[in-house]
Amino acid sequence: MRRPHDLAALILGLVLSAPAWAGEAGDAVFAERGPWALGDQVLTYRMQVQGPQVDGFLPVADGSLQLAETIDPSDNQPVLQVVQKTDDRSRKIGPFPVSGGDPVLTFFLEQTTRDMAALTGGSPFYIRNRIKDAVFRGGDITPDQNGRTARFQPFADDPNAERMHGFQTLTLTFHLDDDPARPIREMRARTQGETPGYDRHMVLK
Repeated sequence: MRRPHDLAALILGLVLSAPAWAGEAGDAVFAERGPWALGDQVLTYRMQVQGPQVDGFLPVADGSLQLAETIDPSDNQPVLQVVQKTDDRSRKIGPFPVSGGDPVLTFFLEQTTRDMAALTGGSPFYIRNRIKDAVFRGGDITPDQNGRTARFQPFADDPNAERMHGFQTLTLTFHLDDDPARPIREMRARTQGETPGYDRHMVLK
């Protein structure tokens, strides 16, 4: 299993890797939300994960993800800390710089990658690159009642679709505030149909 600080390093690398040529939908999702100044405020996302019971995949009936500001004891400077709570355990991931990207967003994308790899037996490197390419360069964005919604289908035209066990239907959906500096209100990664019946859903409380 990947150690927490290793996962933090991976997430930080993904946060900093968004290219300048992102499309409109990708620009909206990966908008600069830093520098973060949370103070005593804690951003809490309700988290649910559904899918088939297979080794390496962790369904979550009632979990959460929290983003908070804390002090790095090494230099007494503010940093961000992520805390993931599932049905029966809790772990810290971080720290992350307050001036960086959105650790919650990239955590969501990385966990979706790892879930898909566990459920399909596919390469996480290939899956990660296709998701990054779709979010950074493709997708569509439409207005909704409270802001905008961006949607992406990373594997709709993938040459390996027949071997993806239903993940060729995966849709990533992000509900965004009109103010690009505000946190993403809702994130969802969901397949269509009963196979594999995958659904990762995070909503800001």
